[in-house]
Amino acid sequence: MTITTPPASQTNNTSTPKHNAATWPHYRAVWRWHFYAGLICVPFVIVLSLTGCVYLFKPQIEAWTERAYNHLNMTGKTRLPAEHVQAALSAFPGAVFSSYELPGDATSAVRVLVREKGIVHRTFVHPETLQVLGSVPEDDRIMRLFFRLHGELLMGDRGSNIVETAACWTIVLLLSGLFLWWPRNTRSLAGVLYPRLFHGSRLFWRDLHAVIGMWISLMALFLLLTGLPWAKFWGDYFKSVRKLTGTAVVQQDWANSSEGKRASSSPSHDGHSGSGHHGGHTTSSSTQPDIAPDLSGINSMVATMAGMQLEAPVIIAAPGRRSPAWTGRSDTPNRPRRVTVDLDSKTGAIVSRQNFSDKHWIDRAIGIGVAAHEGQLFGWINIAMGLITACGLILLSVSGVILWWKRRDSGVLGAPRPIEQPRYSISFVGLVLFLGLCFPLFAITLAIVLLLEWLVLSRIPVLANWLGLQHVSPGLPVS
Repeated sequence: MTITTPPASQTNNTSTPKHNAATWPHYRAVWRWHFYAGLICVPFVIVLSLTGCVYLFKPQIEAWTERAYNHLNMTGKTRLPAEHVQAALSAFPGAVFSSYELPGDATSAVRVLVREKGIVHRTFVHPETLQVLGSVPEDDRIMRLFFRLHGELLMGDRGSNIVETAACWTIVLLLSGLFLWWPRNTRSLAGVLYPRLFHGSRLFWRDLHAVIGMWISLMALFLLLTGLPWAKFWGDYFKSVRKLTGTAVVQQDWANSSEGKRASSSPSHDGHSGSGHHGGHTTSSSTQPDIAPDLSGINSMVATMAGMQLEAPVIIAAPGRRSPAWTGRSDTPNRPRRVTVDLDSKTGAIVSRQNFSDKHWIDRAIGIGVAAHEGQLFGWINIAMGLITACGLILLSVSGVILWWKRRDSGVLGAPRPIEQPRYSISFVGLVLFLGLCFPLFAITLAIVLLLEWLVLSRIPVLANWLGLQHVSPGLPVS
C-alpha cells in the first residue's frame, strides 16, 4: 500500500520536487514514512477488508444459514410464548432462560436463548408444535466468528490493540498518500484522476495505486474512524475523555473490551453470559451461578413488544448484570431506528422507553457511524459503498506491493533513503502531535520506531544498508 514512484507530474524529472522545507516536510520524507507504514499495514488492511466485505452481508448470510427454520408449515394455532420457552429449556436440562426473539414473520421459528453452564444456546422452536428444530451455541454462529476476526484477529483484547495500531497507521498512510498524490505542475489529469493504461507496466501500477487511493480515501478514512470506538485501547481512551469532559453516560451502546463485547452482544444483555460479540467459542466470563428468572409475565411482555411493531429482530431479555429490569428492544442493524423499553415483569406494561433521539449526541453520532460502517444505514447504496471501498483497499495494497517489488534493488528492502538534515515546519510538527493526541497507539509506536532506528538499526551497517537508513542529498534522483 505504498506509493513508490513520484506523482505523474514528476515522472519526467530527475530529482525529487524541491518543496520549501521551512513550510512543509520534504517529499522524500513523506514518501519514506508512507513506504514503511504501507509495508506494515498491508497484511492487516487485506484481512480487515476481506472480513469487512463478508460482514456487510451479515443479515443475508444469517438468513441463509437459518433458512431451515423459516417458512415452516403452519396450521394457524400458535402456542403461547411461555410454552416456547419451556420447550427450549426442556432441551437443555438445568439451563436458564436468557432471552426471547419474536419470530420475524408468521412462518418463522421462535428463537429462544437459554444459558447452560455459562454457554448461551440459540434454540429454534416451532411456534405451533413446540418441537425444538435445532440449536447452536451463540459463539459458534458464523458471523460472530467473522466479527472477532475483523476486530480482534481471534486474539481478544491483544488482537484488538494490533488491529487498532494498524488502523491508526493506515489513517496516516492515507493522509501521506494524498500528499504524495497531490498534483504538482501537472498539465493533464492522467495519472491524477484516471490511470494511464498503455504506458508501460510500472506507470500503469503507479497510476492505478495513486488514482484508486485518491477516489476511496475519504470513505476509507470514515470506515477506519467509525471502527475505533470498538477498539480496546482507543475505546478506553475515549471513555476517559468523556469522563473528563462530562459527556459520559451510565452505559454506552457498544463495548470495546473482548469480555464486554461478549456481554453486550448477548441478546440477554447479561454480563455473565458467555455469548461472544460475533465471536468464537467462549465459556462463561464469570463464576456467578445462573439464576432462573421469573417467567410468569413472559406472555404479556411478548404481547406488548409485538404490538409496538418495531423493526426486527425484537428481543425480550431477562434481568442481568447489565440491566436489573426486564427489557425489550429492537436490535435492528440500522441503529438510529432502535428502541429500548423497560417492562413490568408481571403485567408486561412499558415502564420506560428510550428512542435513539433520547441518547447523548455523541452516542447518536457513533451509532450512525457504526450503522454506516456495517452497511446498514441506508440500504444497498451503503453496502455498495462499503464493498467498493474494501475492494479498493485490497487493490491499493496489492498494487503497492507490486510497485515496491518492481522498483527495489536486489539485496535491499527498497525503502526511500532519508535526506540529510531534514527540516520540518511548525505546522507539520503540530499535525503529528495532533495525530498522536487523537491516536495514542500511533504516538507510542511512532516513538518506538524512531528510537529503534536511531539507537539500534542505523548503527548496524548491514541493517542500515538493507533498510535504506543512510542519508542522501535531497537533490539525488528518486529512482
